[in-house]
Amino acid sequence: MGKFEINVDKGGKYRFNLKASNGQVILSSQGYTTKSACENGIESVKTNSQNDDLFERLEAKDGSPYFNLKASNGQVIGNSEMYSSSSGMENGISSVKTNAPDADVVDNS
Repeated sequence: MGKFEINVDKGGKYRFNLKASNGQVILSSQGYTTKSACENGIESVKTNSQNDDLFERLEAKDGSPYFNLKASNGQVIGNSEMYSSSSGMENGISSVKTNAPDADVVDNS
């Protein structure tokens, strides 16, 4: 089962990572100024990850596929790593859909 981990970055902002059961990061957040805003972001991922239309499939300048997960208002709530193939990216999206809804939250902040 996956988990969300909340951490504080060097700039003092709260960030979360969604990790798959193997420990690999499958989605990372932006920086939040408060822990409660970060926790709201996690709830948004849990809800919005079930709507495939909210996954924005993109390609980096070097051709590497990656994705963003958007909230229903269009704001990006998480982004993926770069993948070496489109099928890898689709597996990442599948993993977010599977892991996010029931993932525990671990507060490392």
